[in-house]
Amino acid sequence: MYLVSCKGHPGALKVLIAAELANQSVQVDWLEGPGHRGNLKLRVDGEVISSSNAAVRLLLSATGDVITDDLLEWEAVNLSPAVHHYVTESSTARGVCADTESRLTNLLTELDCRLSASGPLGVPLPAATAVLWPTLLPLIHTPSSVINWNDFPAVLPWFRSVEANAAISRAVSMVTDGNSDVVTRWLLMATPNRLPPIVAGVGSLATANERRAAALSAWDSPVAPPSDGPAHPILPRPDTRNVLVTSALPYVNNIPHLGNIIGCVLSADAFARYARLRGYTTLYVCGTDEYGTATETRAIAEGLTPEAVCRKYGALHREVYRWFRIAFDHFGRTSTASQTAISQGIFWKLRSRGFVTEAAVEQLRCGGCLRFLADRFVEGVCPNCGYPDARGDQCDKCGRLINAVELKHPRCKLCSRTPTVESSDHLFIDLSSLEGRLVDWFEGSSSRGMWSNNAKMITRSWLSEGLKPRCITRDLVWGTPCPLPGYTEKVFYVWFDAPIGYISITAEYTEEWRRWWMNPEQVELFNFMAKDNVPFHSVVFPSCLLGTGDSYTLVNHLVATEYLNYEDGKFSKSRGVGVFGTDAMDTGIPADIYRFYLLAIRPEKQDSSFSWEDLAAKNNTELLNNLGNFINRSLSFLYNSFSATLDDVELVEEDIDFIVGVNAELAVYLELMERVKLRDGLRVVLSVSKLGNQYLQSVQPWKLMKSETERGRARSAVSLSVHLVYLLSVMVSPFMPDTSDEIQRQLNATAMSDRLPTMFQKVLPTGHRIGKPRPLFDKIEDEDVGRLTGRFGGAGEPEVGVTPVNQVANVDIESLTLGDTLGELTGRVTGQGNKVREMKANKSSKEDVDAEVVVLKALKERLAALKPPTTTDNPVEGGGGGKSKKKHKKHKK
Repeated sequence: MYLVSCKGHPGALKVLIAAELANQSVQVDWLEGPGHRGNLKLRVDGEVISSSNAAVRLLLSATGDVITDDLLEWEAVNLSPAVHHYVTESSTARGVCADTESRLTNLLTELDCRLSASGPLGVPLPAATAVLWPTLLPLIHTPSSVINWNDFPAVLPWFRSVEANAAISRAVSMVTDGNSDVVTRWLLMATPNRLPPIVAGVGSLATANERRAAALSAWDSPVAPPSDGPAHPILPRPDTRNVLVTSALPYVNNIPHLGNIIGCVLSADAFARYARLRGYTTLYVCGTDEYGTATETRAIAEGLTPEAVCRKYGALHREVYRWFRIAFDHFGRTSTASQTAISQGIFWKLRSRGFVTEAAVEQLRCGGCLRFLADRFVEGVCPNCGYPDARGDQCDKCGRLINAVELKHPRCKLCSRTPTVESSDHLFIDLSSLEGRLVDWFEGSSSRGMWSNNAKMITRSWLSEGLKPRCITRDLVWGTPCPLPGYTEKVFYVWFDAPIGYISITAEYTEEWRRWWMNPEQVELFNFMAKDNVPFHSVVFPSCLLGTGDSYTLVNHLVATEYLNYEDGKFSKSRGVGVFGTDAMDTGIPADIYRFYLLAIRPEKQDSSFSWEDLAAKNNTELLNNLGNFINRSLSFLYNSFSATLDDVELVEEDIDFIVGVNAELAVYLELMERVKLRDGLRVVLSVSKLGNQYLQSVQPWKLMKSETERGRARSAVSLSVHLVYLLSVMVSPFMPDTSDEIQRQLNATAMSDRLPTMFQKVLPTGHRIGKPRPLFDKIEDEDVGRLTGRFGGAGEPEVGVTPVNQVANVDIESLTLGDTLGELTGRVTGQGNKVREMKANKSSKEDVDAEVVVLKALKERLAALKPPTTTDNPVEGGGGGKSKKKHKKHKK
C-alpha cells in the first residue's frame, strides 16, 4: 500500500492509525507546499482511494472489525466540521461563536454517551480509534480551547488511553514529526466544511426508532401562534437572532433587468422572508444609488437635471420591485442629508486617524469641454483585453478595474475629442495602512460566516496583490460634497460613499440606526450582490469602517452571484434583447413564476442563462405537474369526497415513515436556507411535494373509497396530505409569496401560524374546513414561448422611459468647436459619424449611442451654420483655470 499526502493532514493520520491497528505496512510519500495541502491518495492493488474514511474501512475490514455507515457519516458530516470550525474560530480575536460551541457541545455529549455504552448503541473501539481519535486531536491540543472536559467524562480518558498506545504514537509521529500542532495548523489553513443542520430532538447518530419517536412527538406538539407582525421601526432585540439584510443598491439611472433583480434584490428578499419565518428579528434595507457619473450621463442624454433623473427612474424602480413582491422593510435613496452627514462623519474620522492622504493625480482633461473627465465621461481601448469601448473605471468585457489614464486612444464621451493628461489634486484613503486589520477581520468573518466562494476568491485576489491608496474624490458636481477646505468643489467617489448608503438609508428609516450599524455583538449582517460588487463590500467599505476606530457592524455573510445571461447572450435594452422589469409586468406571466424560475437558475457557482423554453419546461413540470398537482389533488379530494373537512389523522406505519421522510427533507431545507443556498432550498420544496405525490400514489385513497371498511383510512391519508399542503405553503413562501398566500386562502388558513417549524407538525385542527380548491398554475404553451422569444430576442423596441433623441436638449457644440476650421469641423462630423456607426456595430448600450448621436446632430448643425463661411485658422485653446499644482507624490487614479 502506498499513501500520498502531506504532513499534518488529519486524513493521513486516520489511515496510518488504521494501518497500525490492522498490522499493515504503508509506504508514504510526503508532499510539500501549500498546493498539496488537501492531497490524500491511498493506492491499494491498483485502486486509488481518496477518502480517508473509506481507506479506514478497507484497512480495518481485514481485521474483522465492522465500521457502520452511520459512524462514518456522523464523523464526516457532523463531528469533523464542528471541530474544524471550533479550532478555526478559537484562533481569532473574536473567538468561538455561540452556535459553533453549542453544536460541538451537543456532539461531544453524544459521543460521550456512545463511548460509555455497550452493545449495539456503543461505538466499536477500533473504529473510534481510527476515525474519531484523529478528529479530536487538534481540539484537545488547542491552547485556546475552553471546553470543560469534565462534562464529558468518557471522552478524555478514552483519548488519553489511545494516545499512550505505542502503535498510535508511531502513526502520530509520522504525520506530525512529534508536534501535534501541525494538525492544528493544517486545519487553520483549510476551509471548513459546512456545519450540519440541527433538528430538535433528533441526534445525528439517531436510530430509525429514535427518528420515528421524534417525528411522532413533533407531530402532536403545540403550534406556535401567529405573530402580530413586526412593529416599526424594527430594532434588534437581546432575546432573538438579529439579521440585517442589504442588497446592492441599484443604479437609479436605468431600468433593472432580470439579471439585476436576481443578483441582488430578489435573492436578498428570499432570504429575508425565510429569516422572518424563523422568527429572527429581520430588517431588510435597500435603495437607489443616485450619485455619480452614471446619473450625470443619463441626465445629459435626456436633457434633464440629475435630480429629475433620480425622481423619474426611482419611481420606476419602486414600481418594478413592488410587482416582483420584494418585501423591503425600507427602500430609500442615497441623495439625502443623512447620506451627506454620515459620509462626511466617516471621512473626518479617517482623516483624524491619519488614513486620508492628499496627492496630485494624473487625470484626463478635455480641452473642448473645459473640464476634467470623470470615469464615465471617457472611454477608449482597454489596456488589458483590447476592448474598444472600455469605460474610464472598468472594462465591461474583461471586468478589469482600470484608471482612465490607462486607456489607449481615450476619447471624451461628450465631444469625442482626445483628452490630455493633466494633474488634479485629490484625496486618498490609505488602504495599505489598513491592510493588516482588514486581513484579520476578513479571515475571521469569511471562516465563520456564509461567504460565497466567489466572494472569498475575489477578496483574496485583491489582498494577494497588496492594497494601495485609493482615490475617494472626483471632479463632479452631482455627489456627496467633500467637506475638506481646498476640496469643496469636489465630491466623494461613489464607491467610497455608496456603501455608506446602507447606513444612511437605515438612518432615514429610524433615528436608532446605530442599534443596527454599531452593534456587531448582537447583529448579523448579510450582503447580497453580483460578483462585480464584491471588492467594494469586502475590501473598501470594511476598511473605511475599520479605519474609524468605531464599533461598526461589518458584514458577516457576503453572498455574491455570478452573472445571469439572456439566451446565452447579454441583456441589452437598446437592442431589445432580454426582459427588463417593466417588460415582465406586461408579459401575462405572474411575478411568482419569474421569481420561481430566477431562483431555480440562480447563478450561485457559475453563470446561468434565462431561457423561455426552459422557463416553460420548469413551469409545466415542476410547478404544474409536481407542486400544483399534489396540492390540487389533496385539496380537491378533501373538498369533494369529505365535505372539505379535515379528519383526525390515525397514523399507521406507512404514515409514520412518510412523516420521517418529510422531516429529513425539512432538515435539509433548513440547513440550505441557513447557508443561503437558495436554489437548492427551492429544490427541496419540490422534493417534498414529490414525496406527497408518491404518498398519494402509494395509498391510493380513490381506491380505498370504494370500500366502507377502508373509507376511514382514505380520509385519514387525505387529511395527512392536506397537512403537508400547509407545510408546503410555508416552505414555498420565501420563493413564491403570492402562491403561498393563495394556497393558504384555499386552505382557509391565513390566520394560522406564520412560523416555519423544524419538524412536520399538525397545524390545522381536526374539523377544520378548507375553501374551494383552484389550480395554482397555468400551462405555458409552445406558442407562448415562440411569441416571447421573438418579442425579446432583438426586435429593438424603444426603451421605456427614455426621451427620444430628437427631444433631447441641444448640446452647446458651438462653444466646444469655437475656432474650428470648416475642414476641421467636417472631419469632426465624419469622425463622430464613424464613432456612432462603430458603437452600433459593437452593440453598445442605447444610452451611450444616444449621447453620441446628440453630439453628432449638434456637430452637423454647427457645420451647416458655417457654410459658406470664411474659415479661421485659430487653433482651439487649451482650458485654463484651476489650482496650481502642489508637490505631492503622484498616484495613478
